[in-house]
Amino acid sequence: MVKRSLQASLTGIQEAKKAFARKEWTQDNLAAEVNLKTRQPIWRFFSGRPVERHTFVEICLVLEVNWREIANNPPAEFLEREEYTQPSVLDIDTLVQQVRSQRFDKIQDQCGILQLLDISHPVAIDDIYIDVNILEEIESLQWLDISELQKFNSEEFDRFGLGEVDQKQIPGIRAVETYPKLRVLGKPGVGKTTFLQHLAIQCNQGAFAANQVPIFITLRNFAEESKVTNEFSLLKYIHQEFLTSGISNPSVIETLLNAGRVLLLLDGMDEVLNQQSNPVLSEIRRFSDKYHKNQFVASCRTAAQRLRLRGFTDVEIAPFTSEQIRAFAEKWFVAFSKTNTQDGQAQSVDFIQKLDLPENWQFRQLVITPLFLHLACWVFHGQEKFPTKRTDFYKQGLDLLLGKWDEARGIERDDVYRGFLLPQKLKLLSQIAAATFEKGQYFFEQRIIEQYISEYIQNLTNVPMDAESLQIESEAALKAIEAQHGLLAERARGIFSFSYLAFQEYFTARKIVASHNLQAFEQALEGLVSHITDPHWREIFLLTATMLRSADSLVQLMKKQIDTLVAQDPYLQEFLTWASQKSRSIPTERKDATIRAFYLALSRTPHITPHFALASSLDQGIFLDAALDDLLVNCAIDGSLDFAHIHACGDAFSNILGIVLDVGLYKSLQQLSDQFPNSHQNQKRFELWWQTNYSTWSKKLNITIINYRNINHQWQFSLEQQQMLQHYYDANQLLLDCLHSNCEVTPAIRQEIEASLLLPVKELEDREWQ
Repeated sequence: MVKRSLQASLTGIQEAKKAFARKEWTQDNLAAEVNLKTRQPIWRFFSGRPVERHTFVEICLVLEVNWREIANNPPAEFLEREEYTQPSVLDIDTLVQQVRSQRFDKIQDQCGILQLLDISHPVAIDDIYIDVNILEEIESLQWLDISELQKFNSEEFDRFGLGEVDQKQIPGIRAVETYPKLRVLGKPGVGKTTFLQHLAIQCNQGAFAANQVPIFITLRNFAEESKVTNEFSLLKYIHQEFLTSGISNPSVIETLLNAGRVLLLLDGMDEVLNQQSNPVLSEIRRFSDKYHKNQFVASCRTAAQRLRLRGFTDVEIAPFTSEQIRAFAEKWFVAFSKTNTQDGQAQSVDFIQKLDLPENWQFRQLVITPLFLHLACWVFHGQEKFPTKRTDFYKQGLDLLLGKWDEARGIERDDVYRGFLLPQKLKLLSQIAAATFEKGQYFFEQRIIEQYISEYIQNLTNVPMDAESLQIESEAALKAIEAQHGLLAERARGIFSFSYLAFQEYFTARKIVASHNLQAFEQALEGLVSHITDPHWREIFLLTATMLRSADSLVQLMKKQIDTLVAQDPYLQEFLTWASQKSRSIPTERKDATIRAFYLALSRTPHITPHFALASSLDQGIFLDAALDDLLVNCAIDGSLDFAHIHACGDAFSNILGIVLDVGLYKSLQQLSDQFPNSHQNQKRFELWWQTNYSTWSKKLNITIINYRNINHQWQFSLEQQQMLQHYYDANQLLLDCLHSNCEVTPAIRQEIEASLLLPVKELEDREWQ
């Protein structure tokens, strides 16, 4: 007869105590891990007293010791549950198909539809799902020095740790096929739940694991029901699930489990409240150890990976690739098109084309997850364009991460913020973003960010706290921000960053706008304007301009700072004066600033003049000057002996003569054209002309253009002056971009700034006296 109880031997007790010491637990901790209501069985176990056989084995499993080596005279006839009453192969296959058939409708209803945010009706998962890729290396487990990460620029920032930097990706289904016990990690909104639902549907429809029975369990529901009964038993919970499908015999479940014919999908480990997480994890460990022949897939947010599961392999869902974004968008617009499939496909093409435009690169940073891609599609679907104010889109995204996403799915999180309200959380994140961005830090050590949090908590409570309590509070707040909201991410061990650079920039701008009084606000704006020549701050300027109720003060400060850049250099002032005078000589309806911008660009870098945004459209007079400048570069400056080049110079002369209206200029250019060698002449005669006449001819061409058109003065800028002019030009472009960013600026101030762009100091002073 099989013994109903077991007891530990003296040597077994010693081995068990060593294992217990390595865990650094109390007996109460161990009791919770084994899912016991009291610690009495634990005390009996370590005292060598008889313990119920099942409990004895469970204690040994949790301590990771062999129960047979711990027990005193273990019975030879005691077999593991799965070793007896095994049905025949034919019987188990028949049973699997019967259960799959009875459970089919339940799984389709449970996992076959999605309720997308802000969409009033459900959508079939097959109509929207895109296959995910898996990263087998978890970024936050890497050991990297922060100096290695600080080398990344803003473009590389969002690619790091997102599967685009030397990380191998594999299809999600292959990862499930490779690892019998798999835990799928991912940041908020990357599609962890949807991936598990997809696995359930694929299994249900026979496309994957057709010889297994899929069971999908939402762990927060399991925890809530188990709390009511005070018994955390997955076996009993599954039995209740089977009852809804008309399967009432408990032995059916155990038969399937013992035969390893179950695909168990456990969704949302991170969604279980703290007070319930230990018994839930303990039950998953116990269950997966006992029924180890089955396939297990669990999901959990990356930041909650400390909730370890012995024997499970951790992988991480990779962000969407460009191809996945395109495929998702097509499915999304087809699914929600109000007309037909063709219209949906056309709108998805339009969406991708506009997403790829240079001005929308910030949106591309965010739409690498299904959550934000859905939001972008939804906004585009309603407006047929991306929002002019990116701040509105960022705010919607932050609302999702800071609560709306959990709220929409009925998820309650542990409040470790000690009563932080939403505005206080936003203020904390804004302070962290501004402090790190000001120092040029995209990545920061954990101790640094905890210090910022500590300072904020101290200022918020005004209640003295000892250093240890403050440290505990700061660590808890950091973990909550990472795990619950995903706004901060651990990029490597002990090294954090904002999950998206766009959010760090948004919060930095928000800190400037939300300054608590007029003096602080003015100081914040002056601090921002001091970075006007730093390209890293460009997005902060644009975001701040659109977030301000009135951007008058900001754009006026920017204009003043820009003019100061070149105010002390007489040669640069002479250059600006020439451009201003030249612009006034051109009969055009265009704004003087546009003409000035053209001539500034023409004199500095003739070969890229057409690409300068400030001088985008050319009138006839400007076009002529651009053509003459090209002629000088190609024929009088380059000095190439290539015959094809000579052909080009001859053609350029013909084209220019066709648009010249000034008689004197026309005659002078015609004479120079006649002197230019015919490209059909033999090479020796051409080379002779080039050696004897070219130098004099090119000087005449240069003097003619200077006399008639007042261009090509051969400005000689030092390297420092060239750099300063580039800063000056870029800063003016930034100011214009701010004015065109849908910000609120008084019409009179907008008109005055646009009219006075690129003017020398003397003319600016004259305007003030007018």
